[in-house]
Amino acid sequence: MQQVEVRIRGQLDKKWEDWLEGFTISYSGEDETVLTGKVIDQASLYGLMGKLRDMGVKLVSVVTTEAGDE
Repeated sequence: MQQVEVRIRGQLDKKWEDWLEGFTISYSGEDETVLTGKVIDQASLYGLMGKLRDMGVKLVSVVTTEAGDE
């Protein structure tokens, strides 16, 4: 399992948390939305990226770590 942190430009409404399946939404002081959560494999990560692509958001960064590395 991997821990994932995705930063996107602007502020995404928290109502999207349900659609993003377990990812939590928070905000940084840099006009960015920070999505954090876990994925079971790369296919799940690509699924999340597909959803963000479909939403038309601008990615700032994607950071993954193995759950045991936390």
